[in-house]
Amino acid sequence: MKRSLSGIQPSGILHLGNYFGAIKQFIESQDKCEGLYFVADYHSLTSGTSPESLRENSYNVVLDYLALGLDPEKSTIFLQSDVPEHTELYWILSNLTPVALMERGHSFKDKIEKGISPNMGLLSYPILMAADILIYDTDIVPVGKDQKQHVEMTRDIAIKFNEKYGEMFKLPEEKILENTAIVVGVDGLKMSKSYNNTINMFLSKKELKKQIMSIVTDSTPLEEPKDPENNIVKLYSLFVTPEKVQEMKNKFKAGNYGYGHGKNELLETVLEYFKEARERREEFVANPELVNEILRKGAEKARGLAKNKIIEVKKMVGLLGNRY
Repeated sequence: MKRSLSGIQPSGILHLGNYFGAIKQFIESQDKCEGLYFVADYHSLTSGTSPESLRENSYNVVLDYLALGLDPEKSTIFLQSDVPEHTELYWILSNLTPVALMERGHSFKDKIEKGISPNMGLLSYPILMAADILIYDTDIVPVGKDQKQHVEMTRDIAIKFNEKYGEMFKLPEEKILENTAIVVGVDGLKMSKSYNNTINMFLSKKELKKQIMSIVTDSTPLEEPKDPENNIVKLYSLFVTPEKVQEMKNKFKAGNYGYGHGKNELLETVLEYFKEARERREEFVANPELVNEILRKGAEKARGLAKNKIIEVKKMVGLLGNRY
């Protein structure tokens, strides 16, 4: 069985874009591959987040993963910072990685252009990502198109290590999650926390309704026909069959069906779709001991794999550590 690995930065509450763009596929593939899913809390340090936010957001990602259906009996769920071997391998790989390769990173250049002050963590982010992937002999890395280059860099770094020291690392393949681009936010742009246009499925009904009611539409009067390709329909199509989507489109084209009607229908659909997940999340919130035990077991399994690999790597590069 092939091994798949994915990490997510704890930068805030997960939203529909995260779910339909990635997490849903992780859940559906649990019986088809060995999945390792971690909270990339080390990576989040590059953004200078506060300690309180980092702790809260990290825990919330775990709650969301479990509530949405990642099964700790089938998948390994853990915190990156619980497996220090990630940073050990990061340092070893750093000494093989040209600075010029890091400076060519699209993500790094984009952040600099947006005015983010560069630091070494931001520059060397792809090396830590490479360590995350290579330490587990990962076969498949599900990513969005914006992360494709980082997987390519991972292969470059692995090849360089293998050529210098001998065959050690698998060359992972990216699995591009094509449908991430179709998850629109309330403003019609791609749903993203950085755009402040998200819909968060675990908010209270009142707050969720507020987000859905903020979906951008035009000012067509209630009685007149409306564009059936509006943002409400695009989001509604994520949850229902093509037949149900066509029904909503027909209502908009017929007139006397307002955007408010469509938003209310979308709200009820979202609540029904995530009903069980919302209930499970409340159960996990009320049982932090269980969540911590899941994380402990996940870290134990991940560290077992990572320790074996780092011992081999250290031996190959000439480090005497881990002999005893």
